[in-house]
Amino acid sequence: MNHDAEDILGTAASWRAAGRQVALATVVTTWGSSPRPVGSQLVVDDKGTFLGSVSGGCIEGAVIQEAKAVMRSGTPRTLEFGVSNEQAWEVGLACGGKVRVFVERVE
Repeated sequence: MNHDAEDILGTAASWRAAGRQVALATVVTTWGSSPRPVGSQLVVDDKGTFLGSVSGGCIEGAVIQEAKAVMRSGTPRTLEFGVSNEQAWEVGLACGGKVRVFVERVE
């Protein structure tokens, strides 16, 4: 496990211990040109504070919004972003790649 992953999981644990709602997003699959490798993670709290990256910035906003929904519902989601997805242009992922991100609530 790399140092970044330890920081993200440690942050998730400390935020939970402080009573915050927390969600963890993990890159599970990439195709073509993807800015972050499989296994890259982003932790988000209920106020939208985050640490880490799943895309180098181009889909973070959308992932954070989905993470807030996952915190409320408790239901994990798998998100897909790519050029075949019209949302890709809105979030800035027009580089020809696709990424699949799994978002789960941290209990």
